[in-house]
Amino acid sequence: MSFRLAVCAEMVYGELPLIERVRQIHGQGFEVELWDTRGRDITYLAATGARFSSMSGYFGGSLIDPAGADEVLASAEKLIPTALELGVERMVVHPAELGEGGVAVRPVHRSTGQMWLTGLRTLERLAVLGEKHGVTFALENLNTIVDHPGIPLARAKDTMALVSAVDHPNVKMMLDLYHAQIGEGNLIELVRAALPWTGEIQVADVPGRFEPGTGEINYRAVATALKDAGYSGVIGLEAAASGGQGQPAGDAALAAFRAAFAD
Repeated sequence: MSFRLAVCAEMVYGELPLIERVRQIHGQGFEVELWDTRGRDITYLAATGARFSSMSGYFGGSLIDPAGADEVLASAEKLIPTALELGVERMVVHPAELGEGGVAVRPVHRSTGQMWLTGLRTLERLAVLGEKHGVTFALENLNTIVDHPGIPLARAKDTMALVSAVDHPNVKMMLDLYHAQIGEGNLIELVRAALPWTGEIQVADVPGRFEPGTGEINYRAVATALKDAGYSGVIGLEAAASGGQGQPAGDAALAAFRAAFAD
């Protein structure tokens, strides 16, 4: 297989404790994505032997707000020991602060030049922090139509512009194709253009945010385009199982995901 496949432990096997979800995912040969690691037993998670591809990389502040940029840096620095203990490769950040359920803490519906410059400078500071500790910060694109209204500079073309402007190996894109399909479409051209700046790719089908094969995206065609372009990094399933939260549904979702990206 030319890709490394990961599964978000927050969205499948929901009837199980997190550590059992990690074991289920790891046992089927996938890497693991995590969200907020605060309050979780990191030693037990590390002891599962799973390979962790990504986790949330901050828990406060706003990348694009001068009043909140320092908080982004401070919270990121507090999470770095966890990332290092788990061997996490990418710490995920967003263009602005997300609250419960991914809702914008301070909704803004128009981007400004100051937001752009502040986002660029904050990412440059994260690049220095990442280089110091040997981690990579990954800026995730979001859709503002269904899931994250009020988040400026969230489209894939915006996040790609920011990351390419930073042009540093410790800042990459978390290219989320579910969000991009809702907000922009044209996924094959997008992955080709974003490839030099991409640290990891996340997938889910549209509509519904379920596993590949349940919606409108032709992920086999996307997989072919990625392979032809030379991508061999992580593709992460950040999706719920269409059959529900039980283990049979989770197993089926992971099998469908593997089939979509298998050689």
